[in-house]
Amino acid sequence: MDTARLLPWASPEGKPCFLLAGDGAGYVSRLADEVEAAQLAAAEELNAEAGRVLRGRMWTPGELHLLAVELNDSLRNVRRVAESRGARLLRKEEAQELPRPERCE
Repeated sequence: MDTARLLPWASPEGKPCFLLAGDGAGYVSRLADEVEAAQLAAAEELNAEAGRVLRGRMWTPGELHLLAVELNDSLRNVRRVAESRGARLLRKEEAQELPRPERCE
């Protein structure tokens, strides 16, 4: 399954979802790119908000718990994006290292 792309969402059972093969230009690939971008943007906003909350030192235990839950979810999403992109980068590097077939004329 070395041509599978890890998608930025899980199945209803919590299992990873994969897209097999493709050139990265199909509907599901484009949707996955959009979801990844949204997840990374949300993580950036949440990280900034967490910094503000923690610097303010004026939180309730409930607010701190909610922040921890949201940060945990965000970290899970960002980690999945990193795994997916890292695997695709490795495949590109490996493909570039393979010798090119000689042309027969």
